[in-house]
Amino acid sequence: MNESEITEKAEDFIRNQLGLPPESKDVDLVTLYDSLDVAQPLRPDIVFKNNGELFFVEIKNSTVTIDTIARMNLQREILQKRTNRQVRLVIAAKTINSREEILAKELDIIIIKLPWALTTPKGLEYKSTKIRISSQKSWKIITRLLREKSTSIRQLSIKEGVSYAWTHKVIEILREQNVVKSDGGYVTVSDVKNLLNGVAWERPMRNLQAGEFPVTFSGTHTAAQEITRALQKQEIKFAFTAYTSGGLYTSYAIRQDAIYLYLEKEAIGQFKENFGSLGENSIRAVIYTPDRDVFTDVQERESVVITSPAQTLLDLAGLGFSAMDLTRVMVEKYADL
Repeated sequence: MNESEITEKAEDFIRNQLGLPPESKDVDLVTLYDSLDVAQPLRPDIVFKNNGELFFVEIKNSTVTIDTIARMNLQREILQKRTNRQVRLVIAAKTINSREEILAKELDIIIIKLPWALTTPKGLEYKSTKIRISSQKSWKIITRLLREKSTSIRQLSIKEGVSYAWTHKVIEILREQNVVKSDGGYVTVSDVKNLLNGVAWERPMRNLQAGEFPVTFSGTHTAAQEITRALQKQEIKFAFTAYTSGGLYTSYAIRQDAIYLYLEKEAIGQFKENFGSLGENSIRAVIYTPDRDVFTDVQERESVVITSPAQTLLDLAGLGFSAMDLTRVMVEKYADL
C-alpha cells in the first residue's frame, strides 16, 4: 500500500468516526490560510470542512502529550480570534493516558481511538523545526532578502554562502508564516510586522541583558563617543547596538536617557569601575552579552563603534514593541545601509 492509500485510509476512518459525510474532504491548508488571511501558520495534520465548520485533526502515532493538547488549543484560539471562525479540535491516537484524555475533554477536544491495525502515514505528525529565523545563518538570508527586495532562493544562497537546502527551508518557514511570498521564482518580504514579531519571540533582548547602571555622562552621543575612545585604547571588545546604533544608521531620534552596548561578560566589571556613576545627571548604560559574533563586522559612525546593520536590525526587533518605530525605519532604509 502506497503513502497516499495509507493517508486516505486513515482519513476515512477519522471521518467516519466524526460522522462526517464523504464530501467533507480534506482541505488544502495553503488555500485555507489564504482565504482566511491567517498570518500565523496552523499545523493540523488533516482539516475537514462540513457545512462551514472546520475540524482540525492531529494524528498521533506516539502517546499524546500535554504539549500536543496545549498547541492545539493555541491553534484554535488564534484562528477564532483572527477570523471569528469556529473550529473543532480532534486528536486521533492509538494510545492516550487518562490524565491527557480528561484534560482534552475539558478543553472540548474530540478524542478518537485509532485501531492498532490501522497504519498511519509516516511523517504526518507535527514536528517543530530546528531552524530559527534569528540564527546567524538564517538571519543572513533574511537580511539579504531585505537588501535585494526581490530575488531567487538560489541567489540568496550564493550571495550569502549558505547552502541551498538551508536557504530553501528558511524561505519555506517564512512562507508558512506569511512573511514572504513567491512570484515567478522570485521571493519578496510581504509582511515585515510578522517577521519582526517572530524575531522578538525567538530572541528577546532581555535574555541577553547582563546589567544596567548609571554612567558619568550627561548626553548619550557624547557618552558613546567617549566610551568608544576609551575602550579602543584598552583593546576591549565592544559594540554599541539597539537604539544607539539604530539611531546612527537611520538618523532617527536617538534616545537621550540610555546607551546600549555589547560587552564580553568578563569586561563588565571593568566597564562599571571605569564609567559607573552615582550622580544625579547620569544616563543609563544597558549592557548585553553576545550570543554570537557581534564584533567582527562592526562599523564606525560619528566616532562610535556600532554593530553591523544586520545585527542592529536583529537587536532592535528583539526589543519588541517598544522599539517598533525605529525598527521599521531601519527596515525601510536597510537596502541603502
